[in-house]
Amino acid sequence: MSNKVKVAIVDDHEIFRNGLRMVVDSLDYTEVIAEAPDGMEFLKIIESKQPDIVLMDIKMPVMDGIEATAIAVKKFPKLNIIALTMFGDEKHLQEMIEAGAKGFLLKNIKKSELDIAMRSIMEGKNYYSGELLGFFTKKYFGNNPASESGLTKKEMEVLVLSAKGYTSKEIAKQLYVCSATVNAHKTNILSKTNSKNVAELLIYAIKNKLVNLSDLGIQPLETS
Repeated sequence: MSNKVKVAIVDDHEIFRNGLRMVVDSLDYTEVIAEAPDGMEFLKIIESKQPDIVLMDIKMPVMDGIEATAIAVKKFPKLNIIALTMFGDEKHLQEMIEAGAKGFLLKNIKKSELDIAMRSIMEGKNYYSGELLGFFTKKYFGNNPASESGLTKKEMEVLVLSAKGYTSKEIAKQLYVCSATVNAHKTNILSKTNSKNVAELLIYAIKNKLVNLSDLGIQPLETS
């Protein structure tokens, strides 16, 4: 039996699926075990195929990636879904993260970044394409500098660990407190930073240089 990471590709464009399959299968630790042209077909095969990672398109007929992700994650909470998007679809990324996606990638992704993204996800981290972070930064934190947040030292620690993808239980263990205390800190942080969820906290942490992009598996943009 193969010990490779099992990957499912959900996208309505067959040519794109074929190309992505070739890239995924060319990595020595991953293999594509299922494909689907829309969210509905994906939900029909997920239980029998049980993928480790799902590369999920957002805009699809019949059922889009947002609805499919929400349904799949509710049934399989540990499922790792990475949203696939193109420039212009940024407004849907927040909905994908709220639905349970662990990260997002542009469809013009290079093999090297796909490799990094999947390894990060399998290590229990989140992964967000550096090319799309500007959208969230501008939308959510353009007028919310760190100096005005009023976060305590402990809240800053919780924020950074949350941005890195640690669960409340894991954070509690690292900070030697109970999970209830961590959740209380998170509530305060959300309020003070005017954030709705951990996805927005991630952007806040990056914008205010509380975490390094490299710590989150995000590669800096190449400049010419």
